Amino acid sequence: MRLNQQETEQLDKYFKASTCQKLSDYVRKVILNKPINIKYRNVSLDDFMKEVMLFKKELNAIGNNFNQAVHKLHTLEKFGDFQQWAATNEHDKKRIFDKIDSILNKLNEIHSVWSRS
Repeated sequence: MRLNQQETEQLDKYFKASTCQKLSDYVRKVILNKPINIKYRNVSLDDFMKEVMLFKKELNAIGNNFNQAVHKLHTLEKFGDFQQWAATNEHDKKRIFDKIDSILNKLNEIHSVWSRS
């Protein structure tokens, strides 16, 4: 079977939209007029997943910093060291609560959009 460039590109586009793992499987189904499953992409879910992955990355970084801070707390010997540690980590605490608020706001926003549909 021979295809020109435009036909090849169109075939490839349809193949990639299907759930077939191999082009030969896709072509065989088309030729034999068998059902082909098409992938369905929910764009709003894609956007949500991007946001969630960003939140996950940021929370992992904040969590690592927090674990390091707690480890440092366990190694402190004097009360003055503890006071300095507490002052230094107040900023990290604020970042954690700000990020949690951001996540909750985004989840509420997504919930309101999805519950309208």
